[in-house]
Amino acid sequence: MPHAERCGGSRTEGRAGVTSRHLTGTLAATILGSSLAFIDGSVVNVALPAIEHDLASSGASGATIGWLINAYLLPLGALVLLGGVAGDRYGRKRIFLAGVALFAAASLGCALAPGFGWLMGARALQGIGAALLVPASLALLGAAFEGEARGRAVGTWAAAASVTSALGPLVGGWFVDTVGWRAIFLINLPLAAVAAWLAWRKVDESRSGDAAPLDVVGAALATLGLALVTYGLTVIAARGAGAVGGGTATGTIAAVAGVACLAAFVAVEARLGARAMMPLALFGTRTFIGVTLLTLGLYAALSGLVVLLPYLLIRAGGWSAAAAGAALLPLSVAMGLGSRAAGQLAERVGTRTLLTIGPLVVAIGFALFLMTGAGPVRYTSEVLPALTCIAVGLTLSVAPLTTAVIAAVDPAHVGSASGFNNATSRIAGLLATALLGYVLAGDAAGPAFVGRFHGAAIVGAALALAAAASAFFLCAPVSGAAGRRGRAPPAAPRGRARRRSSG
Repeated sequence: MPHAERCGGSRTEGRAGVTSRHLTGTLAATILGSSLAFIDGSVVNVALPAIEHDLASSGASGATIGWLINAYLLPLGALVLLGGVAGDRYGRKRIFLAGVALFAAASLGCALAPGFGWLMGARALQGIGAALLVPASLALLGAAFEGEARGRAVGTWAAAASVTSALGPLVGGWFVDTVGWRAIFLINLPLAAVAAWLAWRKVDESRSGDAAPLDVVGAALATLGLALVTYGLTVIAARGAGAVGGGTATGTIAAVAGVACLAAFVAVEARLGARAMMPLALFGTRTFIGVTLLTLGLYAALSGLVVLLPYLLIRAGGWSAAAAGAALLPLSVAMGLGSRAAGQLAERVGTRTLLTIGPLVVAIGFALFLMTGAGPVRYTSEVLPALTCIAVGLTLSVAPLTTAVIAAVDPAHVGSASGFNNATSRIAGLLATALLGYVLAGDAAGPAFVGRFHGAAIVGAALALAAAASAFFLCAPVSGAAGRRGRAPPAAPRGRARRRSSG
């Protein structure tokens, strides 16, 4: 699912008061470029069973197949804030082009990968490319457009992200069924070529006049820490499901080392203060802590669903990949059609109300998945009711979440807060996918798999309930208007404040 609904702003001092000569070309280039990341964020899910079957001899299995998702999410979640700062410092057009070029090269590497290990490496390079191009695309829009036109441009960008994410599983599933899974990576090449040409010819360069040095140490610690924690959880989950290889002790040691790296990352960020990739002053209010915990729980549950449901439909239900991709359409369609209305409703009843009710409805949806049986999957009676509840709950949650994030910090840190919240949603998917080895390991077509799927549904419901509790007990009852004004945290950071773009 796209996360374009929660995009931070970026500073444009390098071109203050100057608008781009090619507004349409800039908008088209940024939409095409960022669509690469959003498509690959959803299309691979329906191809996982085919990839596992085709590359089984080189290490692909139910216990390891989740790494194809995590290899992409890890660098994207850890480096997206750094990518935004790099664009501010070295030029947003330059970083955007570098991200598109890297993503295209990595996509070709995925299509030509001779084995599972090569494919994971290429997916990691895709994640790095996405971490560069997505925040740069939003920053370019902020530099090219002004006033109300900027809001319309970002809205168009977000709508395009929703459409591409919705169509990704459907189109990708069709390619998997008719051409093969490698084709889903080849379709990125013409999109990348057109995006790069438009950016080169139509986009003006911009940068920030006072961008701080890159927080390379913080980024390295965050990446290493998340990688070790992800590896540790993956090993522990696979061993818990009876998978061969590895060991619980190895996974535990890796997870503990990862936590130590993340603790060191927090220490570095505290020392850097306002120059940090993640300013700790963001956590000066209970509301920001609440929306962060809500995002972690809600998106962890959602990330598990969009991986496991196609597996259930394809392996246990005998569906085609295209049909499994189409089954996920209610999620994107409902969010695309209802997010604006949810934002207007938040103006009337307050964000905390919707951020409490939305996750509760999501929890009901996950509970409804317990109706699925071990026989043929009946979409209208077993899957659609659950998906409908989850789609309604997410629609009620996403738009108010934007308002809550903005309201939780002072105006100077809106970009940093929005970017961090976006990275949190990626990390939630990373951790959830790491634990899916417990569900995917072993037989993926029998009653045992359906039982493990039911267990995952119960965990998803519990995560959604925890998200609702975070909103109710920690978030302030802020109206939409108050959210747009923003509220200063009790301990505002000293020193130069910076905004960062986010993807």
